[in-house]
Amino acid sequence: MAITSATQTRAGAVKTALSENYLDIQNNGWAQQYLPDLMEKEAEVFGKRTISGFLSQVGAEEAMAADQVIWSEQGRLHLSYKGTVGTNTVSTIELDTDIDDQDVGTTHGVRVGDTILVASAALTVQCYVSAIDVDTSGTQQTSATAFITAVPYSHEHLDNAGFGGDDAVTVLVYGSEYAKGVAGKVGSNEPSFTTFTNKPIIMKDMYQVSGSDVSQIGWVEVSGEDGQNGYYWYLKAEGDTRSRFADYCEMSLIESEKAADASIALGGANDANELQGTEGLFAAVESRGHQTSGVTGVNAATDLAEFDAILAEFDKNGAIEENMMFVNRATALAMDDMLASMNSYGAGGTSYGVFDNSEDMALNLGFSGFRRGSYDFYKSDWKYLNDLATRGGINARNTAGAIRGVVIPAGTSSVYDESLGRNLVRPFLHTRYRASNTESRKMKTWITGSVGAVTSDLDAMTVNFLTERCLVVQGANNFMLMN
Repeated sequence: MAITSATQTRAGAVKTALSENYLDIQNNGWAQQYLPDLMEKEAEVFGKRTISGFLSQVGAEEAMAADQVIWSEQGRLHLSYKGTVGTNTVSTIELDTDIDDQDVGTTHGVRVGDTILVASAALTVQCYVSAIDVDTSGTQQTSATAFITAVPYSHEHLDNAGFGGDDAVTVLVYGSEYAKGVAGKVGSNEPSFTTFTNKPIIMKDMYQVSGSDVSQIGWVEVSGEDGQNGYYWYLKAEGDTRSRFADYCEMSLIESEKAADASIALGGANDANELQGTEGLFAAVESRGHQTSGVTGVNAATDLAEFDAILAEFDKNGAIEENMMFVNRATALAMDDMLASMNSYGAGGTSYGVFDNSEDMALNLGFSGFRRGSYDFYKSDWKYLNDLATRGGINARNTAGAIRGVVIPAGTSSVYDESLGRNLVRPFLHTRYRASNTESRKMKTWITGSVGAVTSDLDAMTVNFLTERCLVVQGANNFMLMN
């Protein structure tokens, strides 16, 4: 079966007033002998056209009084490193990268006396750290060739296979051991953390209408999402501009990314006076979180195998039990089909009673959530990914790089705020906007011109909109982007 869709002649607002915006007297027959029957109410054929509300559901808003927001996230508690074996035995291990794939220019935390696990793809051996590479001053070496000397407790596993030169290994500290009467451990480990920053962007919009048009009544009663209604066309235009700007405030915090150094599009080197962009939700998850393209590569999370892979990634990180999934229509239906297929009695038809269904009630083929392992997933459609006027249209055009959903942890995180100098508990997502005791730039609106309250000699009314805000994505390692 094929579905043929009609195309709308005009998809959205334009800069100029065209004949489509007004009733055409000649073509609509107002000069005919018999007057046509005018349906005064404008038809809302697209339903609710706005997409904002996602961030308000999953996050919070908070004021800030600086040009940037800085926060720190805890490092891992236990010491685990990735390295390479320098010789054909396990006696020497050269550490070239740590668990976060950073150069060993920062001192590792392995010390003499530690007991460690050394694991390659084929072998795991318990070892004792007998020496750490140090420089002439006695400080632990921090160069890219810093190494640990580890002595295996048993050669039983090494007799058959052993480690090969340059084998990639993981080193995990699991304890320590000391002989009687020896001195204690030398050197202490300091907690590690990573600092992140983001900068707010200034967004503006405006709507202008002449004084003559303000005083002109129309034939059609207009209405809009912002609650405006009446027979004046400028009421709808101003309200639509306001609603569209509110959507921009959310879409910018989802889609934006920071400008690259010396970005040509922004005029060269980015200093304090340049446009520098801001890190949105998608960019933060792509750089610091996880991504999944699904087992089939078409829809993310279409079977339990893909969810098991997602669970494995979450187990390696915060292991947050409750997660919200905001997905497009195709992915939502694929998840419903996946969960329905778990009912073996429904393979050849509807199974009454299993989903609290009976013969005399409407069959519910949708699922709002499920539990897998120790994780709860709650599914919700995200209009932004379905609406052809927003990201849904981009996904339809570029199916290979389409974003089909995002998994967001529920609850709060505790982080250290550099500006306030203390730990704060906040939602993983929250919006920061510029504000002080005298000025709030969360959503600023003002009117200029000579219509109504006179502020200038311009024979028009200008409605101005402004905001300055950014998004803070804390613990992005607990987020999953569905591609």
